[in-house]
Amino acid sequence: MGGSLDFSAVLTGEYLRWLADGLWVTLQLTLGAWCLAFGLAVVLAVLRATEFPPAVWFVSAWVEVHQNIPLLVQVLFWYFAVPELLPEAAREWLYERNSEFILALLAIGFCFSAYMSEALRSGLRAVPRTQYEAGRTFGFGYLQTMRYVIVPQALRLSIPPLVNYSLLLFKNTSIAMAIGVHELTYQSRQIEADTFRTFEIFFVVTAIYLFFSFLIMAVGGLYERRNASAAR
Repeated sequence: MGGSLDFSAVLTGEYLRWLADGLWVTLQLTLGAWCLAFGLAVVLAVLRATEFPPAVWFVSAWVEVHQNIPLLVQVLFWYFAVPELLPEAAREWLYERNSEFILALLAIGFCFSAYMSEALRSGLRAVPRTQYEAGRTFGFGYLQTMRYVIVPQALRLSIPPLVNYSLLLFKNTSIAMAIGVHELTYQSRQIEADTFRTFEIFFVVTAIYLFFSFLIMAVGGLYERRNASAAR
């Protein structure tokens, strides 16, 4: 092999297909976990804004648990412990349907829902109280006021931290390799073990992660600028 670099050794034939498959799994995992995290974050933030003590306690506990346990531990817990708590029929159903991917998606989505809910909570607190009163004057109930008046404004205010958490979510999908999800990092390790081209494969994978990270930041920045101009 010598000391020369040879990127063709990891970017042709079967290895290129492995990389493409790994990237596809990473993007699927990112999108699925993001949708779960964002949907839950909205629900959690709205529940906490009710100031109803049981709801506030539940959301506070959810946030503290998911923010203070390493994501790797959460992924391992979901993979090794959670299936044991399920009925046998549910466990068999899960094992027949790519359980590693599903459980990793749930672990990452639940974890980042805690972070995103805090970002949305800050956005909700930044909306002037008069906006709540305006919604009530239109005859809206609490949920209608949150849906049509408050949450849209809070989302605009929360775009920067939400973009940051989206970026972190994308990068942390690599943790799923610990339970055998064939995402991008997992596939790169397989290629490295097969070819011994350590620098080449990890240089390529680093470039791929950088590209999509900058893409997420660019899309987030564009969305923020469009919302800022629309709000004027």
